[in-house]
Amino acid sequence: MARINKETGRVPTTARHFPARHALAWAVAAVFGSLAAPAMAAAPAELPAQAPVQQHTGFTPCPLGRFDCPPRPVSFALCRPNALLEFYRPGLPEDSHGREDAITNVWAEHVDASDSSIYRLSGNVTLRRYDQLLQADHLNYNDRTTAYSARGHVTYQDSKELLSASHMHGTTTPDYAEASDVRYQMLISHGNGVAEHATLLDPKHSRYTHATYSTCDPGHRLWEFSADRITINKDTGVGVARDATMRMGDVPFFWLPYFSFPVDDRRKSGFLYPTFGHNSNSGFMFSIPYYLNLAPNYDATLTPKIYTKRGLMLGAQFRYLIGPSSGQLDIDYLPSDRHAGSDHDDRDRDIDDGADRYFVQFENRTRLGGSWSFNTSIKHVSDKYYFQDFQSPLSFYTTPSSLSSRAGIRGSGQWWSASIGLLQFQNIDPLLSDNHVQYKRWPRIAFEIDAPITRTLEWGITSEAVAFRKDHAVEGNRVDLYPYLEGNYQGAAWYVRPRVAWRYTTYRLINDPAHFGYTDDAPSRSLPIASIDSGLIFERETSLFGHSYTQTLEPRLYYLYVPYRDQRDLPTFDTRDMTFGYWQLFSTNRFSGADRQMDANNLTAAVTTRLLDSAGIQKAAFSFGQIRYFSPQRVQLGRNAPTTDFAGSDYVAQLDLTLSPDWRLHSVYQWDPNHHRNAMGSVGFQRRIGFNGVLNFSYRYRYHYMDQFDVSAAIPVTERWRLLARWNIAKRERQQWDEPHPKTLAALLGVEYENCCIAVRLLGRHYVRNVHGDTDNAIMLQVQFKGLGSFSPKTERFLHRAILGYQ
Repeated sequence: MARINKETGRVPTTARHFPARHALAWAVAAVFGSLAAPAMAAAPAELPAQAPVQQHTGFTPCPLGRFDCPPRPVSFALCRPNALLEFYRPGLPEDSHGREDAITNVWAEHVDASDSSIYRLSGNVTLRRYDQLLQADHLNYNDRTTAYSARGHVTYQDSKELLSASHMHGTTTPDYAEASDVRYQMLISHGNGVAEHATLLDPKHSRYTHATYSTCDPGHRLWEFSADRITINKDTGVGVARDATMRMGDVPFFWLPYFSFPVDDRRKSGFLYPTFGHNSNSGFMFSIPYYLNLAPNYDATLTPKIYTKRGLMLGAQFRYLIGPSSGQLDIDYLPSDRHAGSDHDDRDRDIDDGADRYFVQFENRTRLGGSWSFNTSIKHVSDKYYFQDFQSPLSFYTTPSSLSSRAGIRGSGQWWSASIGLLQFQNIDPLLSDNHVQYKRWPRIAFEIDAPITRTLEWGITSEAVAFRKDHAVEGNRVDLYPYLEGNYQGAAWYVRPRVAWRYTTYRLINDPAHFGYTDDAPSRSLPIASIDSGLIFERETSLFGHSYTQTLEPRLYYLYVPYRDQRDLPTFDTRDMTFGYWQLFSTNRFSGADRQMDANNLTAAVTTRLLDSAGIQKAAFSFGQIRYFSPQRVQLGRNAPTTDFAGSDYVAQLDLTLSPDWRLHSVYQWDPNHHRNAMGSVGFQRRIGFNGVLNFSYRYRYHYMDQFDVSAAIPVTERWRLLARWNIAKRERQQWDEPHPKTLAALLGVEYENCCIAVRLLGRHYVRNVHGDTDNAIMLQVQFKGLGSFSPKTERFLHRAILGYQ
């Protein structure tokens, strides 16, 4: 066997020119490497770059209890390793960083150098240069013209891909190559295919005829696309396919005479995944977004949607990152809705068949310099029924009663923050008149300071000035000032935090306040607020289930004093009773907003115990507490509401257990001793099943408001199949609390299949879609072709919400 080394011997003359001028294998690899590109455009998650296809390696399950689990990255773990080309050789470097400085070695059984310029190598010819490996039966090379020709079982491998061809020829200077009967496989993206002929025009441009591409295992192609001609432009990162057909198995289902697709991780224009669905309210639905990569710092997506019962809707999204500003504009518009007034014929509606329907949302943030920014969020809808009629059949949360729009300037420093802005609301609840919508804040000005005086003493002020406006209601301006002084004294096992404050609130009422029952058009309120928070922390070492823990015992006392002030002549612009919970045991006010400040002569007693592991991570915690009232609670929200004289608040207990990474328990319970009843209770259990499964159970109860069970699961049946389910049932309804009528609020049943190159989700859902209790049914089919981009399907986003811990 002849061995040719770049650094020794006579034949190295050829070897020096051959590898140094972009080795044959490298040139051919450049040609076929461009084939491993998505066949459809992919919209980026965020500007300006699109995330590349990722492997399963390094993926860890979402921690239990987390609500914002990231999507699971695209995985080819179910693919057969190197299934296409049988000549894969393990052990080569997994990168190309050392290629330029590496020595090139050539092995061959026979070398003919009888011609002074042409070298003929034959018999198991092998070229090895760092991560590159080229093999062929025969190789001819012209030292003068740099022309080469390789034939017979030609194979090539590097850190990125494998390929084979029956024949290749070209030149190394300039870079040009042609190959016939090519097979290729990308080692990272798993893209693979065949091409009848390929031409490398130069290092940045190439052309292929009768080529295919897929990420499926060869011999098991669930999908692939083929084209009469494919051209690749690496300068722009765009490939173009002409006369292109996509197939599922042997069945063609998508054809275009011309379409473009990305060949790297840069964004590009093109179609995204289509969505098919059906619900009884709007009929069948089909949408196919088209992504427009307009510039590196802004893009757009157009989404035509067809509703068989209603008509054609056009959705548009524009995103931008221009100078100091970033934002997004979303518009959905359906002209002449054929079903606008026919839905819910038994109820009065403010729209008729043929009405135009639309939704507009605009978000913007502009940096103004320093710590200042201008923020805008505008939402507007054509009518109150829009979200009932056009909410996604896979939406999870119930329709809100109002839409908020705001704009303002905000800034902050080390110890201060300030803002000025506008806020208004649009009523979108068909059951409520516009009088029930919240007041507009035109404008609202706020300023806060929280600054240290000494190491243990700090002072601050919370201030707000608001102009409240609403038609057919009393209007006015309100100024609220809340200065305070707070101490923080603590040791290793104790703390004492005294706090004194003063709250002054004044109004200027307009729009005929006497007509609405207010005798004073300039009422005010002024009162002190004093509190002292104290606690102890005890620790001991203990063991549980064979594990060592540090157990704490933390008793806590919180005293609050606020003298009574008559506030019945004050309006209630933005104030509501807050839902009582554990955190309110240590709060200075049970009302939201500044229109009411509760009176108090209270003492809260609470205790908490925790289990901490050796790293200081909390594994279990239990807390229990109650407020004891030493005087009646005279301040109420309503002007004529009676005084309450409770000896104590609800007893509140909460429990958190996370003793294992695979299961978690959270529970809250409140007992009302004043009415001798359960005030509120909830329990939630979460259990991980295998690597990608989860089971959730929760029960929620609040007296005269909620009594619900909620069970959801993603259950792995095999490595490829998962069952998806959710059932949310109300044992009784708020309107008929004393006569329980169980009602299913949401039910979901689905199946998920994933293999090497495709993921399929089929979901069916029954759900309550409006405040009337009307129900709807929906079916959604989502097919994801792996490797065709990073677009996140709508079904996956829904499942992240519907099934806690789903990935």
